[in-house]
Order: sequence, then structure tokens, then C-alpha cells
Amino acid sequence: MKDCRRLLALTPLCALLAAGTAHATNGYFSHGYGMKAKGMGGVATALAQDSFGGANNPASMVWASDRMDIGVDWFMPVRDAERSGAGLPAPMVLNGKVQSGRENFLLPEFGYNKMINANMSLGVSVYGNGGMNTGYPEGPFNCGAGPANILCGSGTLGVDMSQLIVAPTVAYKLNDRHAVGLSALLGYQRFQVRGIQSFDNAPGFPPFTGAPGSVTNRDVDSSVGAGLRVGYMGRLSDAVTIGASYSSKINMGSFNKYKGLFAGGGDFDIPSNYSIGIAFVPAPNWIVAIDYGRINYSEVPSVGNASLPVAPLGAANGPGFGWKDINIAKFGVAWQMNPTLTQRAGLNQGDNPVTAADVTFNILAPGFTKTHYTFGFTYAADKNSEISGALMIAPRVDVTGPSLFNGFMGGAAGSETVGMRQTSIGLAWSRRF
Repeated sequence: MKDCRRLLALTPLCALLAAGTAHATNGYFSHGYGMKAKGMGGVATALAQDSFGGANNPASMVWASDRMDIGVDWFMPVRDAERSGAGLPAPMVLNGKVQSGRENFLLPEFGYNKMINANMSLGVSVYGNGGMNTGYPEGPFNCGAGPANILCGSGTLGVDMSQLIVAPTVAYKLNDRHAVGLSALLGYQRFQVRGIQSFDNAPGFPPFTGAPGSVTNRDVDSSVGAGLRVGYMGRLSDAVTIGASYSSKINMGSFNKYKGLFAGGGDFDIPSNYSIGIAFVPAPNWIVAIDYGRINYSEVPSVGNASLPVAPLGAANGPGFGWKDINIAKFGVAWQMNPTLTQRAGLNQGDNPVTAADVTFNILAPGFTKTHYTFGFTYAADKNSEISGALMIAPRVDVTGPSLFNGFMGGAAGSETVGMRQTSIGLAWSRRF
């Protein structure tokens, strides 16, 4: 009972720490949850190495022992946007290039797990999604009414988007080889957008939205919601472990301040996702693990609807970011060099959810990266404490497509290119009890 009270007391603290999360790697999901997984390409479905089962596989927690994990990732995305080939009369200037000024984010992580008895554990994982955090200056653009940003609005162009999930988790051993787990996914998200006045039925532009005044520069809005994650883990032998995990869509409340932007009157749910994995021990002190996962972005209209307008912004079938569902393959290896030092490496290969037809909207929220190279380590300071680190490098990916403004401004608006590359460096401290 004392441990349950400790768990509940720590959860609000971690919620406050993680509220600013901004992380876009597999779309706007992280490439991994927990520093050990991040060093192995994100593989975690068939591994029980920390207390992040609520984010990975709830069943793993019953094999994770009594422990606490707390860390921080320094996430460094570099993003830019360019328009070229626009042929509009003076004084209009639509061609030009700008870079987002927001390139550094600190991303906390937290997990806690307690064995209630030999066959049951109770824990909590706190993790985040996001990555739609941009800030483009006005640049050289003029859309006919003076200086403008690349999307023909005024002032800085950008969004702040973060999602925090607190996942209380219970796991149970069916026998000494098989376990199941369940996590309640308690979601909190925040959103703000600036500088898209051109989509708010501005003079000289088409009537894009059905709810003018609820599209941009409305300050921060927030919403809450809930979903479930279920998981299974089976130790088929001393050398082979398998796992599977499924998360339902997290049904979130609407962003009422932005009901004229997001499809469904401000609706912005967190999509369902699943993964399967296998881990095996090919030789003493070695672990090799492989995961396959899928994120169903298309089931959230504000994310998955095409950006070409077939209905007003904010309508049930209104434009979205045009993100498609993505598949993700993760591969990781860990080598325990000696009793105090373990080294890790991994590869995370995911689809790009954005196509050329939807490039304009995704200037706001690029999530293009596909290949992630990772490296990590754990140093055991003593038998109960350890320090883990991880490095992730995601090479640049560009998406080029026709501008959404073509045909709207009395001439050709050309094409747009959005590019993104990422690096992250993280450290975590873990304590076994």
C-alpha cells in the first residue's frame, strides 16, 4: 500500500515535467520509449528491461522487477521550407526559403514498477508524443498586402503540439513462461498555432473555414482523453522471447479554440497502433531483437484527411494534414561487455506519412524522417543503480509538391519543399529496489 501511494504521488510530478514534449520521428510518435529502447532502434515489444511497459508492452512489467527509471532526451530537429517557381505579378513575392527557429527540446521520461507478489506487478509509465513545434520567421514573402510568412499570414508561423500519456499498468504471469498486461492510457494534449491568417477567410483568399475566428492565434488550448493498451509476452525458451501489444485510439476532447481548423470541429484523437516483436540470445551476453509496428494515422480525420479542400476547414470531412498509415521496422542489438558496461545499437526504418500532394499544410508540422540510426550504453554503478544513454541520428528527408495556393492568387504559386533532419542525445538513471 505504501508503494501504491508513492506511485500516485510521483505521477503528477512527472506529468508536469513532460508537459512540453515535442518529438517527431515515426510521424509524431517517438522512435522509442525508454532510454534502453532508444539506443536499440526503439525495439521493446519482446524485452523487459525497464518500467516503460505502458508505452511499449504492458506484459513486460511483470518481468521488470521493482524499479524506477527517470531520464531526459535532448531532441534537436532542423526543419526548413522553401517555395520556388511562383509566377505572380509584383508586389507579390512567394518564392523564398525559411528555417524554423525552434531546434532544441528537452524531453523527460519516467517509469515506476512494483511487484505486488511473485505473479503480479503494478506500475506507471509517463511518455509523450509531438513534434509539431515549429517557428518560421516572416522571411522575404509578400502576398499582396505587405510582408508575410511563407503561408501568407502575418508574424511568426508555427505550431506548438504536445501529447502526454500517463499509463498506469497492471501485469500478470499466467505461468512461469507467459504473461499479459493492461495499461490505461490517460491522455493530455496542448495545441497552439500562429500565422495562418490566410486560412481564416482573410480578404483576397478563398473562404477556407466554416468557423472564422477559430483558426489561428487563439492562444493555447488543451484537451484530455483515455484509451487502453493490452500486451502479451511469452518466453518460449531461455533464448527466445516473443511479444505483442495493441493500443486503442485515445479519444480526446476537442480543441474548441481551433474548431475552425481541425476536422470535426477541433477534434484531434491519438491514433491506434500495434507492434509485434521477437528477442533472442544468440550467444552469452548478446541480445538481438526485432519489432514490427504500425500507426493508423488515417483514422484521425484531422491528421489523415487530405489537405486539398473538399469541405471547409473544421467540417467533419474537412481538410487535414494528409498523413497515411505507416509501417515501422525496428532492429536492435545489445552486448554486455562486462558486468558493468552494456553497449547497444539499432536501426529504425519507418514510412514517411506525408505525400507530395499535402506538402503545404505540412510546412506547419513536418514528420518526414524515415531512417534512424541509434547507439546506446548502460553503466552499472552498483548492483541497484545504473546510468543509460542513447544517441539517435535521422538523416534529412525532403518532400516536394505543388503549392496549395496554385489557382487561388491569380497565377501559378509554384511548388514547395519541406525538409527535416534530427538528432537526439539522452541520459537516464535507473534504481532497482
